[in-house]
Amino acid sequence: MPVAAVSGGQRYIPSEVAFLILRTSKLLLVAGIALFYALVVFNNLTDFDSNYQFVRHVLSMDSTFPGNHGMWRALPSPTLELGFYLSIITWECVTTVLLWWGVVDLLRALRDPAVRFHAAKRTAIVALTLSMLMWLVAFLSVGAEWFLMWQSHTWNGQEAAFRMFTVVGIVLLLLVQPETEVQP
Repeated sequence: MPVAAVSGGQRYIPSEVAFLILRTSKLLLVAGIALFYALVVFNNLTDFDSNYQFVRHVLSMDSTFPGNHGMWRALPSPTLELGFYLSIITWECVTTVLLWWGVVDLLRALRDPAVRFHAAKRTAIVALTLSMLMWLVAFLSVGAEWFLMWQSHTWNGQEAAFRMFTVVGIVLLLLVQPETEVQP
């Protein structure tokens, strides 16, 4: 479709193309998060011990400030540590599947009317919300605050958790923007 010129030599993109650009942007950003999660799950399954050690040290609180009064919260139990780690991996697996499912839904509805594309966002919205909850609840609330991960210089995942919470949140905010037949 040709690009038309307007006064002053400025160009505009016809509305039929503009809505595809915005929808494609939403689709690709969700796909990017899905790819990230697929790699996280792959790494956690193929290099199980690396992140298990992270979870183990956070739960045992063995690198928090000496003499802190929160040590009663520590869970230095291999069974509980493994349970926590497996629950995180399960959470990531579910999120990954839902994200890719959401990508497929968005792709199928890419050229559909606005109401159908908007409805196709549901699975991706659930997946992105599940992702944000993992970073907020598991890492920033339980890990950083309950198990005082913020006190550790070695086993502190707050920056990564905040980064992912923010990135996923931005994608979610973009995705939930309403669809119209004509986009700016």
